Amino acid sequence: MTSIAIIGAGPGGLLCARMLQQHGIDATVYDSDASADARDAGGSLDLHADTGQIALADAGLLEAFLAVARVEDQAKRSVDRHGTVLGSFVPDEQDTAAPEIDRGQLRALLAAHVRPESVRWGHKLTAATPIGGGRHRLTFANGTITEADLVIGADGVWSRVRPLLTDAAPEYSGVSFLDVRYDDADRRHAGLDRLVGKGHLFARGDDGNAIIAQRNSNNVIRGYVAMRTEPGWAARAGVDVGDPGALRAYLKERFAGWSADLVPFLTDSDGYVDRAIWFLPTPLTWVPNPGVTLLGDAAHAMGPFGGYGVNLALLDAAELAHAIAGEASVDAALRRYEPGMQARAATLAKGSNAATRSFFGIDVENDPDPAMPDQAASHRAYEQGAARYRSERAFTGDWTIAFQTGGGTQVAELAIRATGDGVTGSLDGRPFDSATLDGDELRFKARITSPFPAKLACTATVDGDTLTGTAKHPVLTVGFTGARKH
Repeated sequence: MTSIAIIGAGPGGLLCARMLQQHGIDATVYDSDASADARDAGGSLDLHADTGQIALADAGLLEAFLAVARVEDQAKRSVDRHGTVLGSFVPDEQDTAAPEIDRGQLRALLAAHVRPESVRWGHKLTAATPIGGGRHRLTFANGTITEADLVIGADGVWSRVRPLLTDAAPEYSGVSFLDVRYDDADRRHAGLDRLVGKGHLFARGDDGNAIIAQRNSNNVIRGYVAMRTEPGWAARAGVDVGDPGALRAYLKERFAGWSADLVPFLTDSDGYVDRAIWFLPTPLTWVPNPGVTLLGDAAHAMGPFGGYGVNLALLDAAELAHAIAGEASVDAALRRYEPGMQARAATLAKGSNAATRSFFGIDVENDPDPAMPDQAASHRAYEQGAARYRSERAFTGDWTIAFQTGGGTQVAELAIRATGDGVTGSLDGRPFDSATLDGDELRFKARITSPFPAKLACTATVDGDTLTGTAKHPVLTVGFTGARKH
């Protein structure tokens, strides 16, 4: 039996373990934290209908997510440094395109649905060493040494697994965030509580400074004091981030001229954590290496704008688990998983990184656009993307189909591969001449040689593991049905 080690018990690592276990495949997760709640996991996340929510549904956890998610906190408002409103978005009551959940809540939800004995807390990976045949020896800081047939790096931007596949290194974005937090918001921070309202508040200056605040659960507001700055900015400025008084004085000077209503975001935080923003090069690909792969930020760390990071990590995890369960070997599973993951991430990373730089006035010819992105359009795109993804997955597979002709039943083998890049496939080994997927309907043209040479124009729909359709050629139309091969 293949031994699988997942490095990192973040959302991606835990969901991958959950789904492998659902398929009856053992996997062990290793994480440096002492427990799922040993540290502050950070602020709020929005899980998109076309990525994160699909993965949770695959894992049987979508209802559990929706039970604690906050639909109302999808709202967003953008202001300038004087507090002038530049744009706003309020979701409909039935809008579930991108509900919010606290990071800690998501991690706890996933951890609760993975077999407890399969997660090894307090295990910080220090070395992953190839030992031949695709196997790797894993060495941990606590002295544990183990071996695995497959190592899955779900260990973030500073992954210790990634060097097994590529020498690509994170690149500083030009932006650093100070993570800020305001507990008992309605009582202790009433002014900020009113300003944030539901969801997110984005306040941007014209000098590379910004404040991003977000509603969390349990009467907490969290956010980021964000700055376009060089790496190591605090040391260069002679500021100790651990000294709140000195840090607040620095921020008040740096954000001079900002609205007095916004200044408490700088001065009243219950704590500060310095978080520099790093990107991985994109597109990031690698030559497949037996027995090792990546998911989430370990494979495609990108900017925060768009909220793609955790969503891609979850979808990566689900697709990798499906591939491992569905293919005859680990190598075949990685060949199926990695190209699609890399292509999807490259497209989103390019846009996210560009948006991050534009928001802070980096690498742009003109001033950044002050207008807030069209959030309603984004939500429609998430829903449309979810429908398209499910349709592509429904058709993708190998089918045995039966044409009902006047001369009897003719059986053929049909292969369909539907992705965001289009549809390809073959009928009895001969490639489609063309194929399109329009909603829930697949159209393709293919040639047959039996019972006579002909070119068919086919239309098909799918319901689970059953395919139904018609095939036309110049003299007649016949129906066909198909069953998915497992």
